[in-house]
Amino acid sequence: MNKWLILVFICFFLKTSHAQDLVVAKLRSETSRSIKKETDTTFWNWKTGGLYNFNLSQSSLSNWAAGGDNFNMALTSYFNYFAFYQKPRHNWDNNIDVNLGYMQSTSLGGRKNDDRLDLLSKYGYKIDSTGQMYLSALFNFRSQFFDGYSFNGSSNNFISSFLSPAYLVLSAGVDYKPSDRLSIFFSPLTSRSTIVLNNKLSALGKYGVDKGKNFKRETGLFVTINYNQKIFSNITYKGRADFFSNYYQNPENVNFYMTNLFTFKIQKNFSATYSLDMMYDDKIRIFGPNKTSPGLQLKSIIGIGYVKPIQGKKIVVKPKMVAEKVQSGNQSNQ
Repeated sequence: MNKWLILVFICFFLKTSHAQDLVVAKLRSETSRSIKKETDTTFWNWKTGGLYNFNLSQSSLSNWAAGGDNFNMALTSYFNYFAFYQKPRHNWDNNIDVNLGYMQSTSLGGRKNDDRLDLLSKYGYKIDSTGQMYLSALFNFRSQFFDGYSFNGSSNNFISSFLSPAYLVLSAGVDYKPSDRLSIFFSPLTSRSTIVLNNKLSALGKYGVDKGKNFKRETGLFVTINYNQKIFSNITYKGRADFFSNYYQNPENVNFYMTNLFTFKIQKNFSATYSLDMMYDDKIRIFGPNKTSPGLQLKSIIGIGYVKPIQGKKIVVKPKMVAEKVQSGNQSNQ
């Protein structure tokens, strides 16, 4: 009996080894193939594009001993659009990000879980022969669309609204761009304005704006870092970090804002996403036991949904002299 078992085991081992050899051989042939890369050699002055996605998650429980909401559903969306302009010594980058999210649960009811509007525009003039250093001017506007509340059990507290707060940054400095993936902008002269248009929030002196006022301007040092990277063939990362220090009021209390977005491609138009936003502002004192302390704000969202790139366009602007020659040539032919 043992002999028969040994014989069967040997046959099975040889068959498995042969199958593994076939798999390994196939893998070798696949990995040894030359990868066809699409090269973009076209010249353009304007380049536009973007993407949008929708993530939907839902869970339901019935007689679940571990506890939880009987029903929970969340919908989040993200929209991005960019417009880039370039000439031999000039470039102008424009980018808009919009995040909206809503969740519904049996215990908490309906409420938003994401709301952000972020507009960035940056112009640069090349000052070195390598094309990595630029004298730049930057404009950034950040706010939200809808009212925001903080929740404590079943009670809620109104804390934000459209343009309350809103942040406006005007900055001039040097932009270091060693590659298309990385940009480091440094400005020793930056104007940062905080806007609170809601009269109720303004009367309370929220977000560092004096009570009864709607506007506060600060001057200081500003640094912003933008980075994007294709980590693997199906994983991409996009991140941005902003730092601001007020020269005239507690310069050691650096304001910090960071966004991170990881995209895991599943199929052509379906991906999993993970976003992590972090923010710290010493003047935002709505946290702690008495709601009078600053704190590190965190927002983390995981979702699986539909992703659709926005078809980009490339536009070549004809020089004026060339256009005039073409027009005069057409007239002479007539």
